[in-house]
Amino acid sequence: MHEGTWIHYLVGGAGAPLVLVHGLGGGAANWRLVAPALAAGRRVVVPELPGHGGSAPLGGAGSLDPFAEAVLAVAEAEGALPAPWVGHSLGGLVALRAAALRPEAVTGVVLAAAAGITSASRIGRVTVTLIGIARPGKLLGRRRRTVSRSRAGRTLAFGWWGVADPAGLHPEMAEAFLAGPTRHTDTLTAGKALVVSDPRRDLHRVTCPVLCLWGANDNWVPLADGIEYARRLRAPLRTIADCGHLLIGERPEAVVRAVSEFLSSLSP
Repeated sequence: MHEGTWIHYLVGGAGAPLVLVHGLGGGAANWRLVAPALAAGRRVVVPELPGHGGSAPLGGAGSLDPFAEAVLAVAEAEGALPAPWVGHSLGGLVALRAAALRPEAVTGVVLAAAAGITSASRIGRVTVTLIGIARPGKLLGRRRRTVSRSRAGRTLAFGWWGVADPAGLHPEMAEAFLAGPTRHTDTLTAGKALVVSDPRRDLHRVTCPVLCLWGANDNWVPLADGIEYARRLRAPLRTIADCGHLLIGERPEAVVRAVSEFLSSLSP
């Protein structure tokens, strides 16, 4: 629980801690092909952001700081601080906020297709708000088993925005991505907080090592955003060929490899 808000999270593995943070409209299941591999050598904490999955809403949040504080509280309760964080999409921005708020608690950040730059544009604000209101994923989620096992269904669900090859996306991973929206209670608050946040103002407060990890064919959060993050943070940028925005599900082996190498580079 964080300030009266129940946060659902998963923990697995043993060793040095690692925190994984999903994106807007996602859930813990988004990491199903990444978390087990990383948990082979680490204690992995996978929270669900407020309003997502099994976590209670966080009403009235006007910024992403309360979301970062909620994840920090979970990690602290689990004795998983300090630790490196891996954040996908919105989760990357939440990880940056945590690193800025509590530099001693976050020892490294992997920005996996992190949101925050393009999403602050006018079209980004409109898109995120409309999705938060209409919640198209909820309708598809109710039929997730049928949709995920159909090439046409995966193309409809993940089309140009999510993965480079929706027909080739593993059906179980497609079902995992579609499961979250059926349980969400409030993604609009997080979406509104996302689009009013411009992470570039506070990147100078992020003092830990950072890796920018992007799908080369990301049509949702363009590679140009990754380049700008890398430039401003003086961080390396690593791209995954033939991969879209949902890289943690489309190319999990490449993500695990990149994250593992980054973790090995951090000071003990």
